[in-house]
Amino acid sequence: MQGPQSTAGGYPNPQGGASLVLAFRLQSKITLILGSGVLAASRAFSALEADSQVIILAKGDFNVACDEIRWRTQQEQLTFIDWDDLPGSSTTTGEEKDIEALESYLNITPGIRLVCVTETLFGTQGRSRTFAEKVYQLCSDRNISVNTTDIPDLCDFTFTSTHRFEDAEGDRTPLQIGVTTNGQGCRLAGRIKRDIVSRLPKEAGAAVTKVGRMRALAKANADSVKRQEDILEDEEELEENGGVLTPNRPVPSRSDTETAIESSKRRIKWVAQISEYWPLSKLAQMSATDMEEVLAGENPKLSSSSFVLPSMHSLNLSQPGKILLVGSGPGHPSLLTIATHTALTQMADLVLSDKLVPDAVLALIPSTVQVRIAKKFPGNAEGAQMEMMEAAVEAARRGLTVVRLKQGDPVVYGRAGEEVLYFRAHGYEPLVIPGVSSALAAPTFAGISVTQRGVAESFVVCTGVGRKGKEVQLPGYERAKTLVILMGVARLPQVIKALTGEEEMKGRRDGIAYPLHTPIAIIERASMPDQRVISSTLKDIVVAMESAGEQRPPGMMIIGWAVLALWGKGDVAVLDEGGEQTDEERVTRWLARNGTGRWRVREGLDSGWESF
Repeated sequence: MQGPQSTAGGYPNPQGGASLVLAFRLQSKITLILGSGVLAASRAFSALEADSQVIILAKGDFNVACDEIRWRTQQEQLTFIDWDDLPGSSTTTGEEKDIEALESYLNITPGIRLVCVTETLFGTQGRSRTFAEKVYQLCSDRNISVNTTDIPDLCDFTFTSTHRFEDAEGDRTPLQIGVTTNGQGCRLAGRIKRDIVSRLPKEAGAAVTKVGRMRALAKANADSVKRQEDILEDEEELEENGGVLTPNRPVPSRSDTETAIESSKRRIKWVAQISEYWPLSKLAQMSATDMEEVLAGENPKLSSSSFVLPSMHSLNLSQPGKILLVGSGPGHPSLLTIATHTALTQMADLVLSDKLVPDAVLALIPSTVQVRIAKKFPGNAEGAQMEMMEAAVEAARRGLTVVRLKQGDPVVYGRAGEEVLYFRAHGYEPLVIPGVSSALAAPTFAGISVTQRGVAESFVVCTGVGRKGKEVQLPGYERAKTLVILMGVARLPQVIKALTGEEEMKGRRDGIAYPLHTPIAIIERASMPDQRVISSTLKDIVVAMESAGEQRPPGMMIIGWAVLALWGKGDVAVLDEGGEQTDEERVTRWLARNGTGRWRVREGLDSGWESF
């Protein structure tokens, strides 16, 4: 599916009719609810869960209220006020008297932030529209937001169809989802909400709780450092949900000489990393010890960590273990090879998985098999790599069959060669099982043929970052060649500068500069349901990525004329001599949408993949 339509500047064109969906904190604030029926009880419960004080203002005796309102009043969870008990004018009656009483009450009651009118023309009390309009005006004059049931034009805010997740013990977690159809179908919103909830892992709520606790531990340490030294300037590095658009933003390699501030920043970065990469089921199992080990940069112990699922395999120490280096493909579980599937489901005693392997693949591993996720976070990759290799050898010596699970193909920037030599030096000759490489699968999922006849005669695969974070030399421009860059999106501005720059970048490029109008596609989360493809030119791709919002690692780049070859009716005459259009005209036509565009965003997989 495609993203919102772009203007001539390339930015999305706003289309009215949506809501600004926000999440409010209402501690010590008052929610005033007019009415005491079942709907009022529902509104009261939502406000109470947001830590708001709740006041019910209703006509009639307390016993007229619904059972839930009466019970919550008796439990002192909320306050019930009979409208007739409010002071009003002796010369007015009916709704006019109630309006005067409400006005006086609003004047003497500070802290009211929200008002919910639940008894309107269609309610049990049969309040008139005129009454609802006067209530709305009273609140508007005092900057109080109002929701009026069944009258959309008298609503400053609306309620979403909401679900709050529980953990295994039945305790409610911080995770909530809300769905709104903006007044186009409330019942349908409820159905869509149920569909979303049913598709999310049951551990999602518990995972949020555990990550929140670990984030608090990391921030508590960082706040302490800040108070002590008072020189912590780079706040965005401490906010995992702040201005940083990617959890892969480069940080210096971990060292013994790093300062307390650098250490605190690194821990916050690691929290963001596991939030992005670790399966929800593993996050939900974290113990306090696990959290401390992650923040300390230690690998959870094989024998005690909750990240290691208990194994039911009996150990025969007289039999030597073995190590398998296995490729899991780009992410979609249907792209696993039969060999990989067999290794994971029938052979493995211990799986040592890279962080990029998705939960859908890990879910295939029997619950009796031990699983550990690598902590290859920025600044800790080298140490985590060594920890995983040591763990594999230690387990093999105990007679276990170890599956070292890597994304894509293990020998395509998967460091399989290093592990083969390490294991061989320690007495084990690993079996390397190929996987479908994202270098080829991702372009296919994005509708790009990297060697399209008439467009690209060859392709080259390279990395955007070298060993220990060093910059690498990229190939120069060749019209008939497609360039595939893995692991470079986090350094996108530097990569683009290296490809297109002149004198100052010759050390980072082997060959002539790429024209600024050269097509490029960035493919994120290839083969997964949330796949995103951002297509543009080298000139505009950095701005396009910034406008698209948060990045979705892992990502890769495809650069060259193959990017546009299969779009729409196709353009497979790029290499023809004496063509009728210039390259600039070719690119303009490719990106045209309601005029000239600068980029295009496509979300999700093509229809049909849901069958696999």
